[in-house]
Amino acid sequence: MQPRLTADIVLQAYRQGVFPMAESRDDDALYWFDPVARGVMPLDGFHMSRSLARRIRTTPFQVTLNHDFAGVMAGCAARETTWINSEITRLFNDLHHAGHAHALEIWEGADLVGGVYGVAVGGAFCGESMFSRRKDASKIALAYLVTHLRNCGFVLFDTQYLTDHLASLGGVEISRATYRRILAKALHINTDILGQPLPGPYDVLQLRTHRS
Repeated sequence: MQPRLTADIVLQAYRQGVFPMAESRDDDALYWFDPVARGVMPLDGFHMSRSLARRIRTTPFQVTLNHDFAGVMAGCAARETTWINSEITRLFNDLHHAGHAHALEIWEGADLVGGVYGVAVGGAFCGESMFSRRKDASKIALAYLVTHLRNCGFVLFDTQYLTDHLASLGGVEISRATYRRILAKALHINTDILGQPLPGPYDVLQLRTHRS
């Protein structure tokens, strides 16, 4: 029997540019991935559309960090097909309790309606998944997260793969070699995702003026 995978092993894999996924929620096995083309969200290139800016100004969502990590993971897994199985859930909750995995939550009153979670290593944030139960809630979560990562001194926001959704928000693909070079530099940067307060709506809306 193979030894059980630990959160520390997963953290070391992220430092090497490798991440785990499952085939499905019903598959107990995990597989390691190292994409040839890597998705990243440039921290100076987030696309803030007029409609998204208007929603941030007018929709009374509340934004928190690490108030309900397990709830965000559950929200990300609550879809017809998912790579988040029980082993992924265990490992990332362990990483969260150890201070390495973090979730940004979007609330409508007492209801968790959106969020994004990932792993912080040095000056890199490796985004894992996001979900939305209200229109644009995941986009708002990403806008707040990009702003917060910038404020905290992060230099890399890894999205693993580039989806159409991420591309519409400014996400791009880079080669594995380029990603490894950026990651190597990011690992030497000392950042603290809890070192700054979350931005307010005005700060997030400034993303429209920071596009590259």
